Amino acid sequence: MNSKIITHIRSVITVFLFAIALIWPGTVSAQDINTKVTQAIQGGNSAELSKYFNNSIDLTIPGSEGTYSKVQAEQILKSFFSKYPPVSFSINHKGSSNDGSVYAIGTYKSKSQSFRTYFLTKPIGGQLLIHQLKFETRED
Repeated sequence: MNSKIITHIRSVITVFLFAIALIWPGTVSAQDINTKVTQAIQGGNSAELSKYFNNSIDLTIPGSEGTYSKVQAEQILKSFFSKYPPVSFSINHKGSSNDGSVYAIGTYKSKSQSFRTYFLTKPIGGQLLIHQLKFETRED
C-alpha cells in the first residue's frame, strides 16, 4: 500500500476512536461514587446527590420510608437536610459484592442529632447508581 493511503486510514481510525470515546457512556468507579456521594451529603446538597440516584430509590429518613422516584427522593432529602443541616459526614465502612454492587456505612451528624447512614449502589448501564439510601437515628 502506498504511504498516503496508510496515513489516511490511520487518520480515519483515530477520528473514529476519538468519536467513540466522546459518546461512550461514562463510568463511575466505586471510589468515585463514594467520594461524590460523600461530598453531596457533607454539603447537604440533595440536587447533587440525586444525580447518582437510580430512577427509583428506596429511601429511609426519620418519619419517611418508601420507594420514591428520583424527583420525590430529592425533595424529601432537601427537607431532611433543611431540618438537620450537616455538621459532618464520614464513611466508616465500605464494601462490594460479586455482582458489582457497592455499599457504604457512615455517620451523618447535624447539630441536634446523629444518623447511621447507609447507601447501596448497583451498576446500571455502566454507571453505579444509588438504589438504597438510609438515614437512621442513632444514640451517641
